[in-house]
Amino acid sequence: MDIVLISSILGIGGLGLFFGASLAYASRKFAVEVDPKIEEIIAHLPNANCGACGFPGCSGYAEAVVKSGAKTNLCTPGGQSVADQVAEIMGVAPVAGGEKMVAVVQCRGDNENAPKRYHYAGITNCHAAQILMGGDKACVYGCLGLGTCVEACPFNAMKMGDNGLPIVIEDKCTACGLCVSACPRGIMKLIPVAQKIFIGCVSQDKGKAVKEVCKVGCTGCTLCANPKTTPSGSIRMKGNLPEIINVTADDLEKAVEKCPTKSFVVRN
Repeated sequence: MDIVLISSILGIGGLGLFFGASLAYASRKFAVEVDPKIEEIIAHLPNANCGACGFPGCSGYAEAVVKSGAKTNLCTPGGQSVADQVAEIMGVAPVAGGEKMVAVVQCRGDNENAPKRYHYAGITNCHAAQILMGGDKACVYGCLGLGTCVEACPFNAMKMGDNGLPIVIEDKCTACGLCVSACPRGIMKLIPVAQKIFIGCVSQDKGKAVKEVCKVGCTGCTLCANPKTTPSGSIRMKGNLPEIINVTADDLEKAVEKCPTKSFVVRN
Protein backbone atom coordinates (compact mmCIF):
# COMPACT_ATOMS: atom_id res chain seq x y z
CA MET A 1 0.00 0.00 0.00
CA ASP A 2 1.26 3.44 -0.84
CA ILE A 3 3.05 5.03 2.13
CA VAL A 4 1.23 8.32 1.49
CA LEU A 5 -2.18 6.63 1.70
CA ILE A 6 -1.25 4.84 4.91
CA SER A 7 0.00 8.09 6.44
CA SER A 8 -3.23 9.85 5.47
CA ILE A 9 -5.42 7.15 7.03
CA LEU A 10 -3.41 7.17 10.25
CA GLY A 11 -3.43 10.94 10.35
CA ILE A 12 -7.20 11.25 9.87
CA GLY A 13 -7.81 8.45 12.36
CA GLY A 14 -5.56 10.13 14.90
CA LEU A 15 -7.37 13.45 14.47
CA GLY A 16 -10.71 11.68 14.91
CA LEU A 17 -9.58 10.09 18.16
CA PHE A 18 -8.18 13.40 19.40
CA PHE A 19 -11.32 15.41 18.70
CA GLY A 20 -13.58 12.65 20.03
CA ALA A 21 -11.65 12.53 23.28
CA SER A 22 -11.71 16.33 23.48
CA LEU A 23 -15.49 16.44 23.06
CA ALA A 24 -15.99 13.72 25.66
CA TYR A 25 -13.83 15.64 28.13
CA ALA A 26 -15.62 18.92 27.41
CA SER A 27 -19.06 17.34 27.83
CA ARG A 28 -18.08 16.19 31.32
CA LYS A 29 -16.10 19.27 32.28
CA PHE A 30 -18.78 21.77 31.26
CA ALA A 31 -21.89 19.69 31.91
CA VAL A 32 -24.77 21.69 33.44
CA GLU A 33 -26.37 19.99 36.38
CA VAL A 34 -30.17 19.81 36.02
CA ASP A 35 -32.20 19.83 39.20
CA PRO A 36 -34.09 16.52 39.29
CA LYS A 37 -37.22 18.42 40.39
CA ILE A 38 -37.27 20.20 37.03
CA GLU A 39 -37.26 16.92 35.14
CA GLU A 40 -39.90 15.48 37.47
CA ILE A 41 -42.19 18.47 36.93
CA ILE A 42 -41.73 18.29 33.16
CA ALA A 43 -42.76 14.64 33.28
CA HIS A 44 -46.08 15.63 34.84
CA LEU A 45 -46.84 18.54 32.50
CA PRO A 46 -48.90 18.05 29.29
CA ASN A 47 -45.81 19.03 27.24
CA ALA A 48 -47.93 20.93 24.74
CA ASN A 49 -45.55 23.90 25.05
CA CYS A 50 -48.52 26.21 24.57
CA GLY A 51 -47.10 29.05 26.67
CA ALA A 52 -50.37 29.63 28.53
CA CYS A 53 -48.40 29.71 31.79
CA GLY A 54 -46.48 32.75 30.57
CA PHE A 55 -43.17 30.92 30.18
CA PRO A 56 -41.39 29.56 27.08
CA GLY A 57 -42.77 26.05 27.00
CA CYS A 58 -43.17 23.38 29.66
CA SER A 59 -39.44 23.14 30.41
CA GLY A 60 -39.31 26.91 30.89
CA TYR A 61 -42.21 26.76 33.33
CA ALA A 62 -40.71 23.84 35.26
CA GLU A 63 -37.41 25.70 35.60
CA ALA A 64 -39.23 28.85 36.75
CA VAL A 65 -41.09 26.89 39.44
CA VAL A 66 -37.92 25.33 40.81
CA LYS A 67 -35.49 28.24 40.42
CA SER A 68 -37.65 31.34 40.61
CA GLY A 69 -40.57 30.27 42.76
CA ALA A 70 -43.22 30.57 40.04
CA LYS A 71 -46.71 29.55 41.12
CA THR A 72 -47.44 25.84 40.96
CA ASN A 73 -50.91 26.29 39.42
CA LEU A 74 -50.11 28.15 36.19
CA CYS A 75 -50.50 25.20 33.83
CA THR A 76 -53.99 25.82 32.46
CA PRO A 77 -54.12 22.69 30.24
CA GLY A 78 -53.03 20.49 33.14
CA GLY A 79 -55.71 21.81 35.45
CA GLN A 80 -55.92 21.21 39.17
CA SER A 81 -54.47 17.68 39.05
CA VAL A 82 -51.19 18.88 37.54
CA ALA A 83 -51.12 21.84 39.94
CA ASP A 84 -51.39 19.41 42.86
CA GLN A 85 -48.61 17.22 41.46
CA VAL A 86 -46.27 20.18 40.95
CA ALA A 87 -46.97 21.39 44.49
CA GLU A 88 -46.21 17.92 45.85
CA ILE A 89 -42.89 17.80 44.00
CA MET A 90 -41.96 21.19 45.41
CA GLY A 91 -43.07 20.20 48.90
CA VAL A 92 -45.56 23.05 49.24
CA ALA A 93 -49.26 23.22 49.94
CA PRO A 94 -51.51 22.79 46.85
CA VAL A 95 -52.93 26.02 45.48
CA ALA A 96 -56.42 26.08 44.04
CA GLY A 97 -56.52 27.02 40.37
CA GLY A 98 -58.62 29.81 38.99
CA GLU A 99 -62.12 29.44 37.63
CA LYS A 100 -62.33 26.88 34.84
CA MET A 101 -62.63 28.62 31.49
CA VAL A 102 -63.53 27.69 27.92
CA ALA A 103 -62.98 29.38 24.55
CA VAL A 104 -65.96 30.75 22.62
CA VAL A 105 -66.46 32.30 19.20
CA GLN A 106 -67.94 35.80 19.48
CA CYS A 107 -69.24 35.96 15.94
CA ARG A 108 -72.32 34.52 14.26
CA GLY A 109 -71.64 36.09 10.88
CA ASP A 110 -71.29 32.91 8.85
CA ASN A 111 -71.36 32.57 5.05
CA GLU A 112 -75.13 32.98 5.01
CA ASN A 113 -75.52 35.87 7.44
CA ALA A 114 -72.53 38.05 6.60
CA PRO A 115 -71.71 38.99 2.97
CA LYS A 116 -68.23 39.36 1.46
CA ARG A 117 -66.85 42.51 -0.14
CA TYR A 118 -64.66 40.62 -2.58
CA HIS A 119 -63.27 37.14 -3.26
CA TYR A 120 -60.06 36.50 -1.35
CA ALA A 121 -57.67 34.05 -3.01
CA GLY A 122 -54.49 34.64 -1.03
CA ILE A 123 -52.70 32.74 1.72
CA THR A 124 -55.05 30.76 3.94
CA ASN A 125 -54.31 32.81 7.01
CA CYS A 126 -56.48 35.39 8.75
CA HIS A 127 -53.58 37.77 9.37
CA ALA A 128 -52.69 37.74 5.67
CA ALA A 129 -56.32 38.36 4.72
CA GLN A 130 -56.57 41.19 7.24
CA ILE A 131 -53.65 42.99 5.58
CA LEU A 132 -55.41 43.01 2.22
CA MET A 133 -57.90 45.88 2.47
CA GLY A 134 -58.89 44.84 5.97
CA GLY A 135 -60.19 41.43 4.91
CA ASP A 136 -62.88 40.29 2.51
CA LYS A 137 -65.77 40.39 4.97
CA ALA A 138 -68.16 43.30 4.76
CA CYS A 139 -68.25 43.42 8.55
CA VAL A 140 -64.81 44.67 9.58
CA TYR A 141 -65.25 43.07 13.01
CA GLY A 142 -66.39 39.61 11.90
CA CYS A 143 -64.60 36.28 11.58
CA LEU A 144 -62.52 35.95 8.40
CA GLY A 145 -63.10 32.19 8.40
CA LEU A 146 -59.62 30.99 7.39
CA GLY A 147 -58.99 28.90 10.48
CA THR A 148 -55.91 30.57 11.94
CA CYS A 149 -57.35 30.00 15.42
CA VAL A 150 -57.90 26.33 14.60
CA GLU A 151 -54.28 25.91 13.52
CA ALA A 152 -53.10 27.63 16.71
CA CYS A 153 -54.84 25.11 18.98
CA PRO A 154 -52.38 22.40 20.09
CA PHE A 155 -55.14 20.25 21.58
CA ASN A 156 -57.32 19.71 18.48
CA ALA A 157 -60.10 21.46 20.36
CA MET A 158 -61.26 23.47 17.33
CA LYS A 159 -62.39 22.82 13.79
CA MET A 160 -63.82 24.85 10.94
CA GLY A 161 -67.54 24.45 10.32
CA ASP A 162 -69.13 24.20 6.90
CA ASN A 163 -70.63 27.64 7.48
CA GLY A 164 -67.22 29.34 7.55
CA LEU A 165 -66.99 29.80 11.33
CA PRO A 166 -64.71 27.98 13.79
CA ILE A 167 -66.23 25.53 16.24
CA VAL A 168 -64.86 24.93 19.74
CA ILE A 169 -64.91 21.30 20.89
CA GLU A 170 -65.46 22.11 24.53
CA ASP A 171 -64.55 18.76 26.07
CA LYS A 172 -61.07 19.13 24.54
CA CYS A 173 -60.60 22.84 25.24
CA THR A 174 -58.03 23.57 27.96
CA ALA A 175 -58.47 27.37 27.88
CA CYS A 176 -54.82 27.84 26.96
CA GLY A 177 -55.77 31.06 25.16
CA LEU A 178 -53.71 30.47 22.01
CA CYS A 179 -56.78 30.82 19.80
CA VAL A 180 -57.52 34.16 21.45
CA SER A 181 -54.08 35.57 20.69
CA ALA A 182 -54.09 34.08 17.16
CA CYS A 183 -57.26 35.86 16.00
CA PRO A 184 -56.60 39.25 14.33
CA ARG A 185 -60.27 40.23 14.75
CA GLY A 186 -60.46 39.52 18.48
CA ILE A 187 -63.56 37.35 18.23
CA MET A 188 -62.15 34.49 20.34
CA LYS A 189 -62.64 34.84 24.08
CA LEU A 190 -62.22 32.80 27.24
CA ILE A 191 -65.29 32.76 29.47
CA PRO A 192 -66.14 30.81 32.65
CA VAL A 193 -67.49 27.33 32.02
CA ALA A 194 -70.39 28.31 34.26
CA GLN A 195 -71.41 31.00 31.76
CA LYS A 196 -73.96 29.47 29.41
CA ILE A 197 -74.93 32.63 27.51
CA PHE A 198 -72.66 35.14 25.79
CA ILE A 199 -72.93 37.82 23.14
CA GLY A 200 -71.87 36.52 19.73
CA CYS A 201 -70.72 39.84 18.30
CA VAL A 202 -67.85 42.29 18.81
CA SER A 203 -68.98 45.03 16.42
CA GLN A 204 -68.71 48.55 17.74
CA ASP A 205 -71.16 49.85 15.14
CA LYS A 206 -74.90 50.06 15.68
CA GLY A 207 -78.22 50.15 13.91
CA LYS A 208 -78.24 50.44 10.13
CA ALA A 209 -74.45 50.09 9.81
CA VAL A 210 -74.61 46.65 11.40
CA LYS A 211 -77.65 45.46 9.47
CA GLU A 212 -75.98 46.27 6.17
CA VAL A 213 -73.14 43.83 6.83
CA CYS A 214 -74.62 41.14 9.10
CA LYS A 215 -78.09 39.74 9.71
CA VAL A 216 -77.28 38.58 13.24
CA GLY A 217 -74.98 41.34 14.46
CA CYS A 218 -75.76 43.32 17.61
CA THR A 219 -77.26 46.71 16.70
CA GLY A 220 -76.80 48.21 20.16
CA CYS A 221 -80.54 48.61 20.68
CA THR A 222 -80.10 48.25 24.51
CA LEU A 223 -83.26 46.13 24.78
CA CYS A 224 -81.40 43.32 26.57
CA ALA A 225 -80.04 45.74 29.17
CA ASN A 226 -83.44 47.32 29.82
CA PRO A 227 -84.56 46.74 33.45
CA LYS A 228 -87.86 45.42 32.12
CA THR A 229 -85.97 42.63 30.35
CA THR A 230 -83.23 41.95 32.91
CA PRO A 231 -84.40 43.43 36.24
CA SER A 232 -81.45 41.86 38.04
CA GLY A 233 -79.06 44.26 36.28
CA SER A 234 -77.17 41.29 34.87
CA ILE A 235 -76.54 43.15 31.60
CA ARG A 236 -75.26 46.64 31.03
CA MET A 237 -74.19 48.46 27.89
CA LYS A 238 -70.50 49.02 27.28
CA GLY A 239 -70.34 51.29 24.27
CA ASN A 240 -72.64 49.77 21.66
CA LEU A 241 -72.38 46.23 23.01
CA PRO A 242 -74.07 44.57 25.98
CA GLU A 243 -71.82 43.30 28.76
CA ILE A 244 -72.95 40.44 30.98
CA ILE A 245 -72.25 41.27 34.62
CA ASN A 246 -73.81 38.27 36.33
CA VAL A 247 -73.13 35.23 34.13
CA THR A 248 -75.48 32.95 36.07
CA ALA A 249 -78.47 35.29 36.38
CA ASP A 250 -81.83 33.70 35.65
CA ASP A 251 -83.08 36.59 33.53
CA LEU A 252 -80.35 36.18 30.89
CA GLU A 253 -82.66 33.78 29.08
CA LYS A 254 -85.17 36.62 28.80
CA ALA A 255 -82.50 38.73 27.11
CA VAL A 256 -81.93 35.93 24.60
CA GLU A 257 -85.64 35.85 23.80
CA LYS A 258 -85.94 39.63 23.47
CA CYS A 259 -82.88 40.19 21.27
CA PRO A 260 -84.28 41.20 17.84
CA THR A 261 -81.16 40.12 15.92
CA LYS A 262 -80.55 36.88 17.87
CA SER A 263 -77.03 38.00 18.70
CA PHE A 264 -76.77 36.01 21.92
CA VAL A 265 -75.33 32.50 21.91
CA VAL A 266 -76.54 29.77 24.26
CA ARG A 267 -73.82 27.16 24.86
CA ASN A 268 -74.84 23.51 24.69
